[in-house]
Amino acid sequence: VTFPLDLTKTRLQIQGEAAVRRDGAAASQEAPYRGMLRTAAGIVQEEGLGKLWQGATPAVYRHIVYSGVRMVAYEHLRDSVLCRAEDKTFPLWKAVVGGMSAGAIGQFFASPTDLVKVQMQMEGKRKLEGKPLRFRGVHHAFLKILSEGGIRGLWAGWVPNVQRAALVNMGDLTTYDTVKHFLLLNTPLVDNSVTHSVSSVCSGLVAAVLGTPADVVKTRIMNQPRDKQGRGLLYKSSMDCLIQTVQGEGFMSLYKGFIPTWMRMAPWSLVFWLTYEQIRRICGVSSF
Repeated sequence: VTFPLDLTKTRLQIQGEAAVRRDGAAASQEAPYRGMLRTAAGIVQEEGLGKLWQGATPAVYRHIVYSGVRMVAYEHLRDSVLCRAEDKTFPLWKAVVGGMSAGAIGQFFASPTDLVKVQMQMEGKRKLEGKPLRFRGVHHAFLKILSEGGIRGLWAGWVPNVQRAALVNMGDLTTYDTVKHFLLLNTPLVDNSVTHSVSSVCSGLVAAVLGTPADVVKTRIMNQPRDKQGRGLLYKSSMDCLIQTVQGEGFMSLYKGFIPTWMRMAPWSLVFWLTYEQIRRICGVSSF
């Protein structure tokens, strides 16, 4: 449901890239800046409605790995390592540590699928620019990246990817867990869909605010051209990308794609948490 917003966000984050302008690549065909709605409308008009879901398959692969690992990791850290109290209270600093750690672990394992997703999301734009398409499909993308950069090539951009996931999960897991148990302990609300909805709306907003700058850096590093050794041609590291982006485009460029990111994260968080809590209940597992 929310994938077209993810595609729009990725295109916005690449738009107006200072490093590309500096190196002269595509400078002559630089397009005027487009906002979220014009970007989405442009994709439909220029590439077709179906292209709004380009890269959806590796995105599903990513969430199977990412969500599976992060949820299990967070609960294990909360209940066994950081030790939540018997009355269900869990200090905020422990929730932050647990959320960031779980997100980082989950994203590290899912990073190759994220790399393929980002690169496939840019294929439609390459076609419009007259450049040859890089991939015929998801499995061809995995094989091509593996053959060109080896195993390390599949983890290109994993550092900003993990950094982003740690921040997003500090917003998502930490906020949801903290808000939910605060409401249960300090208000008349009970453990039902209303409480889950309020908590998930808060978690989606905080996750978007914390994660968007790291998401911009991650997208740019993953999409940059590479040499035969798999080294990036535009950025040396995530810090280099951050500095170049702020110097060349200003601080607010780190929030390119914020609106579609938030518009995607809010309903995604709502659907995920409501579904997750119901599945736990159906399986006879205690509430998160």
